[in-house]
Amino acid sequence: MSVYNVSTRLTEFDEWVRKSFSHANIEVIPVKGAEEKVPVIPTGATVTITCSPKFGLQRTIEHVTSVRSKGYRVVPHLAARMVESDRALRDFVRQIVDLGVTDLYVIGGDADEPLGKFFDAESILWALSEFDHGLTRLGVGCYPEGHPKISAHTLAEALHRKQEYADYMVSQLCFDPDALVGWLRDTRAAGVTLPLRIGVAAPLKVAKLAELSMRIGVGQSLRFLTKQHGIVGNLVLGRHYAPEKLLTDIGPELMSASLNIEGIHLFSFNQLEATVNWQNHISTT
Repeated sequence: MSVYNVSTRLTEFDEWVRKSFSHANIEVIPVKGAEEKVPVIPTGATVTITCSPKFGLQRTIEHVTSVRSKGYRVVPHLAARMVESDRALRDFVRQIVDLGVTDLYVIGGDADEPLGKFFDAESILWALSEFDHGLTRLGVGCYPEGHPKISAHTLAEALHRKQEYADYMVSQLCFDPDALVGWLRDTRAAGVTLPLRIGVAAPLKVAKLAELSMRIGVGQSLRFLTKQHGIVGNLVLGRHYAPEKLLTDIGPELMSASLNIEGIHLFSFNQLEATVNWQNHISTT
């Protein structure tokens, strides 16, 4: 490849990175007061609302209602283990569709015991296929660095089955570029074609990011960050994590059709002002 072509490719990649982050979905955890922070996000952006055992389905609905009323496109998360029954599933879907939601992100959830018969994302997807729900897109999770409670083989088989019902996948938080792209190459070679939204941490202070990463079970990736990026010094100096580095460390391969990357999912951990300020900086540099 000529110097000209290399330079052009890198310029295209820089623009791809800027556009990917400026149009990223921003994840919000529905704790008390979170909806009051949302207006710092530009109207028209996509906000995703999580679902957890601590807050339940009703809290997710309440925040979806609030955020939709402010003019945002909203993607609720639905944790299978929080759904008590078929009726509860249909009620949840009816409520979000009535609010104008067309996209639902389905996960298994972190509850130790399911509230009803649904125990993983696949069981919810199958149940959704049994009625006319009105949703046009369904997303599922994927795990480039594995899951602390599920084997890699089981995860791979489940992802194959889920792609029959799903429209895209979102990766768990990852800091290791080689692990991410290596997993994605293997996943594509194995026949999974779902478009990917890459799960990326927002620009939190490194100390806070380390704490939250351990809490959500991505300690392996955090160990990579510790080894490769001088996290001890960053902790002492109170520096912030640079999300764009994950993509730039991989490079222009991310734009390839074979990897089929749809966009970015930003784990904001509700640090919305810092996240949006960083997005604005990236879009103008």
